Amino acid sequence: MSSSNDTGDAVPSLDPETRRLLLRLARESIRHGVEQGAALKVRPQDYPEILRKQRACFVTLNRRGRLRGCIGHLQAGQSLVEDVAENAYNAAFRDPRFPPLGPEELDDLELHISVLSPPQPLSFGSEAELLAQIRPGVDGLILEDGPSRGTFLPSVWSSLPDKASFWAQLKLKAGLLADHWSERLRVSRYTSESFGD
Repeated sequence: MSSSNDTGDAVPSLDPETRRLLLRLARESIRHGVEQGAALKVRPQDYPEILRKQRACFVTLNRRGRLRGCIGHLQAGQSLVEDVAENAYNAAFRDPRFPPLGPEELDDLELHISVLSPPQPLSFGSEAELLAQIRPGVDGLILEDGPSRGTFLPSVWSSLPDKASFWAQLKLKAGLLADHWSERLRVSRYTSESFGD
């Protein structure tokens, strides 16, 4: 099991048993989706208190070393157990980059969950000021400029370890040019507690 915890003091960490519970729930929701065509409905009251709290998460699926789906929320809007079940189903069946998951793919599917801290807006007057605040390996970023929006989870630092490259690629993901800059640009950062099977 891989794991990292960059949540700082913002939110309590999940213990190993709770992490395993969430990974089992995500897998059950995907299996339920294959068999029933819908996400698993969960009752938050059946889970520990820490999982009943409103938290946002992303669920990433990999198969044979390749991305197979990734869906999540940046803002908390429901309990963590509901968010995990919904995002696991959506990553498997509703990621527009991939066809819906088939039953033959279940056995070698690897799951990864990133539980996010609440986003914090950054204040900056220039690109240099922004880059000075970014913490490589720790921060996930949300970029917003008019209708353009994009995010990179903290795990993206493993493939884009340089601040300037990370920032430029995030702008491209948001549909902007790599050297884009405007006065209305807004950036927030968040951390994540990430774990997988």
